[in-house]
Amino acid sequence: MAVFPRCHVIRREVEVGGLTKSQLVRTLRQASIRLNRYAMRLFRDDRFTVSDTKHVVRTVELTVGDLGYVQGATSIEILVAAGRLGLDPCPLELAPYLRLAYLDQPEGSFGSPIRQHRAPLGSITVASKPLDADPATPKGFYLRRIDGALWLRGYLSDTAHVWSPNDRLVFSELGRSVETPGSDMGAPG
Repeated sequence: MAVFPRCHVIRREVEVGGLTKSQLVRTLRQASIRLNRYAMRLFRDDRFTVSDTKHVVRTVELTVGDLGYVQGATSIEILVAAGRLGLDPCPLELAPYLRLAYLDQPEGSFGSPIRQHRAPLGSITVASKPLDADPATPKGFYLRRIDGALWLRGYLSDTAHVWSPNDRLVFSELGRSVETPGSDMGAPG
């Protein structure tokens, strides 16, 4: 099994920033993107901050197995391995902008059994540092298409959870945030 960077990945450049959290929620709803209650809890949390200025984040989508974990791994193991490979957790703010940019996500779980306490088939989790260690606090966002509807969903997890080797994650490439031409640029917030 090939390990990053010698594996197949999906790279994207995602423009992030310039909207408040309430503007982001409104924009998501105008695009017919659905949010679950955990996503709304993340948006309401004061620790979830957004950038006033626009910037582009270069992302890499890959599997847990692509990080070398053929039996799966915990979030901490995943973040450590990703960091050694030049990948960084994404700011929470990236997830809504990625959802808005990725409108043609295929249906992932059509005809498949529902998986409890696992990332849903066809979902893409935006790897980010959790706001805290409390298992009752949503840990981040994932993108999914369910019965034709696009979702930005928050999720709960604890430190003992083992991600499947086929679970898909998005990271930012270290030092790969670039300026948006014609905009007043600042560091990602």
